[in-house]
Amino acid sequence: MVDEDALLEQFAAQFAHDPGDLDDTAGLQDNNDVDGSEAPATFDTTAFLNGLDDIFNRHAAETEAGPYLEQAAVDAENAGDEAGLLTVLNETMGFYRSQGRHKENQWIVQRAIELALHMGLEGSEVWATTLINCATAMRAAKQYDQAEDLYAQALACAQKVYPANDRRLAALHNNLSMLYSETNRLPQAEEELSKALTIIEASSVNPQADIDVASSHTNLALVLLQEGKLEDAHTHAAQALTIYATGKLTHSAHYASALAGFAQVLYAEQRYSEAVDHYRKALAVIAECYGTDTDYYRITAENLREAEAKAGSAADTASAGDTNGNAATLNGTGSTATAAASGSVVGTADDASDSSCPISGLKLAREFFNQVGKPMIVQRYPDYAARIAAGLVGHGSECYGFDDRYSQDHDFGPRFCLWLNDEDYAAIGKQLQADYDALPRDFMVDGQGAVHFTGTADAADDSATADSPATQHLSPTTPRAQGANRRDGVFRIGEFFTSITGYAAAPVQDAPHEWLMLDEATLAAATNGAVFQDPTGDFSSVRQGFKDMPDDVRLSLISKRLGMIAQAGQYNLPRSLKRGDGAAAWLSINEFVNATASLVFLINKPLIVGYLPYYKWQFAALRKLSGSMFALLPDICEQLETVMRLSSAACFGGAGFGEGGKGAAPAADSIANTVEHIADEIVKELQREGLTTSSEAFLEWQRPYVEEHIQSNNPVLRSL
Repeated sequence: MVDEDALLEQFAAQFAHDPGDLDDTAGLQDNNDVDGSEAPATFDTTAFLNGLDDIFNRHAAETEAGPYLEQAAVDAENAGDEAGLLTVLNETMGFYRSQGRHKENQWIVQRAIELALHMGLEGSEVWATTLINCATAMRAAKQYDQAEDLYAQALACAQKVYPANDRRLAALHNNLSMLYSETNRLPQAEEELSKALTIIEASSVNPQADIDVASSHTNLALVLLQEGKLEDAHTHAAQALTIYATGKLTHSAHYASALAGFAQVLYAEQRYSEAVDHYRKALAVIAECYGTDTDYYRITAENLREAEAKAGSAADTASAGDTNGNAATLNGTGSTATAAASGSVVGTADDASDSSCPISGLKLAREFFNQVGKPMIVQRYPDYAARIAAGLVGHGSECYGFDDRYSQDHDFGPRFCLWLNDEDYAAIGKQLQADYDALPRDFMVDGQGAVHFTGTADAADDSATADSPATQHLSPTTPRAQGANRRDGVFRIGEFFTSITGYAAAPVQDAPHEWLMLDEATLAAATNGAVFQDPTGDFSSVRQGFKDMPDDVRLSLISKRLGMIAQAGQYNLPRSLKRGDGAAAWLSINEFVNATASLVFLINKPLIVGYLPYYKWQFAALRKLSGSMFALLPDICEQLETVMRLSSAACFGGAGFGEGGKGAAPAADSIANTVEHIADEIVKELQREGLTTSSEAFLEWQRPYVEEHIQSNNPVLRSL
């Protein structure tokens, strides 16, 4: 068999510029002054990235991407735009890696590091990003010593500058796992992948339909296969394919990685005919997305031929596989598929970056259940333990994974929810609630971040050392978290969701009027958090129902958001500013921002990314989504924050106030340009999604095109 070193990672890593991809220097400034005034255009980084996206979207990378990148580097260099040049170099590294142009890439790596140092970026997020890209390029070139050194530097930087809940840390663990795998350090590779999978699953709104989770399962399957853990490898490889099917993600280029990974496992199991089938499907995806003149295609095609030969031999001898009792394996199975490897990875809800006690609410809840709650249930309710669901979902900052030291001054402490069906609740609900209320809640967190609860076998000794943290106690409980509004304890499944949404279960798919009465913040509260166990699947089934917004409803809401963006942002905002009505302009900006943020989540599909939460966490959620490797419209969050930052000067700056003393006019002009730029990006995304054939920039006129895709004739779904 052909050596599969770096088989999947080089191509599943998306050598095109991808939303949140690590081949990105989004933290750099372009040639626009920060006060909104524009310097003469030289090198347009946004236009460059959009052009590169277009090449890959048209599957023209094989012939067009190389010359495009080379010319962009010349243009940025001639313009003296160092930030733009660094962006081009990062993108070029990813493309050259995908094409096997490793010798040329070494020069790009050296140039990128020198440029970043010259720009004074050492210790920044952009520095960490550049180091990861350089390390990945060196690993692909089999320069393992240099790669490991660069990854070590990247990890040291990332741990300081990335938030603790940032998926890019999981991406780094993925990269390290590949390095360990390719240098035959398999236990370390498995450990790094397990860390990455834990982060991604904990942070995912819906792990059963999350493409990053699927990629991590494929990665882990291939390492387990190398370790000879065939049964575990099969489980993870199959789970990856299930996620692609559940999330309706089989159109993704990364689907090829999962198909080829599962084929590799099937080959090892001597199920050659099934391996052939999956290799053929993988090849079809590779050809469409990456072309046939790539290492990825050639290696997969060679493995297909080997599997076909084995399948033919097995048929000739009426044998299911080799007869020596050893599972057949592909030669050189050292690679791990990694759609997440070179992309950003959104953070885990189990970690908080600025916590008064070094633990987030979700992690505390999980540990409280595992150490205290679950043993109590098993001991006192053995006949029901296999029917009780547990987790933390609903209202509260920790349920969104956004809690910090400021949100831990009330309603914070060890807590979880127990969800029972009606029959079990009638039998044990009252007593189970009493036992839950009696659980010990004092806890300590040691220097390694481990949680220890008083009264448990592994509780830390309060007097062990001077460095031991003091026992943590519950923060004050507010009335809004008590009584009928309580946020934890024992619940009937239906009553729990009724308390949040007014519905015991999600409205049926053909009841759009009911769906439209549920605002996104309500749906976010009903579907956030984490489920620690659900043996019967009853709770998860109801929760999933609320995530599965009918597509007609989603399209109807997209149309409504387009209308508000046009009305508030493109029409009323500039008119209000011209007539000097700052208050009206301010409110127009608010409506514009809310509608645009909602649109981003709707375009990315709530089933996959969840819903936009209520205003307090709106931008925290939007930043998190925008940092995801596969986010659509990833740049809009930053642009919305720019609009908000400039709004004070634009609405109330007057002639001599505002940012830099330049008054309202420059800020107003910058806001107007940003609004139109956002509208242009939205139109391009609608076109890419096939929701419009129009290039009309005024978004009100895009609504009929979107509504053409609504299948139902129910008038509630359509505009007048």
